[in-house]
Amino acid sequence: MSARATTRRRQLGVTMRKMRARKGMTLEEAGQLVGISKATVSRYETQEGPVKWPIVEALCREYGASEAERKAVVALAKDAKQQGWWSSFADSIPETMNLLLTLEDEAVREDHFNCLYVPGLLQTRSYTEAVQHASEMRLPPKETERLVDIRMKRQEILTRAKPLHLWAILDESVIRRVVGSRDVMREQLSHLLQANESPGVTLQVLPFSKGAHSAAMGSFVILGGPEPSLDVVYVDIHLGSLFMEKEAELDRYRLAFDYLRAQALDMAASSALIERVREEM
Repeated sequence: MSARATTRRRQLGVTMRKMRARKGMTLEEAGQLVGISKATVSRYETQEGPVKWPIVEALCREYGASEAERKAVVALAKDAKQQGWWSSFADSIPETMNLLLTLEDEAVREDHFNCLYVPGLLQTRSYTEAVQHASEMRLPPKETERLVDIRMKRQEILTRAKPLHLWAILDESVIRRVVGSRDVMREQLSHLLQANESPGVTLQVLPFSKGAHSAAMGSFVILGGPEPSLDVVYVDIHLGSLFMEKEAELDRYRLAFDYLRAQALDMAASSALIERVREEM
């Protein structure tokens, strides 16, 4: 099975399982309602195996899914075999990145809080290269260039026919940390100022003066689907990546982002601070 299908199937399986659990149905009860076996329902909730979208649609209706949620899930089922632009890189990138790229490809919005680096979707190429070179895991030049190319390609979701909305909150340390060199940082800060003028980007800075804040646990991303029930939280940790989908987990990170949004400077004040830091470089 292709990497694209694997990642789409993972998202589809997780979503189907969540909807059934929300309705409080057993596998057997769900299967009886649409005329399939308990084993088939279970297989649809795993990460592997073919699916028939009419069955997925029937299950969505029995689970009481909203129209937008049903359409999004059925679209996942229909496109389970479709490969994304990153398929040519699939053999050389981790499965967690495959999953992130699939979720990002389906997302309608992304909410980022960053306390170390500029979000990948807003990085310049020079900044990305500097981040890669700073890693303790030294990679061959060609491998580093491939990872940089992937990040640059990802940014096209901001300019696609139906771009997602990116809301990024940056800790002040992000704009003050010199990554690469002062020239690289000046270019990066200029890029952030330009991005904050884009209708699809909302950029705020959380100043040092706010002190302790609600996201002291670190950077995170909320990948938003067409319906809140399809949201996923992504956390990149030193030893890997975490994807969280439980309602309690989602609620915690949504609340944290709301608090951060309230504590951060507004867009105009954020741009003014970024410009001041750029002039100091």
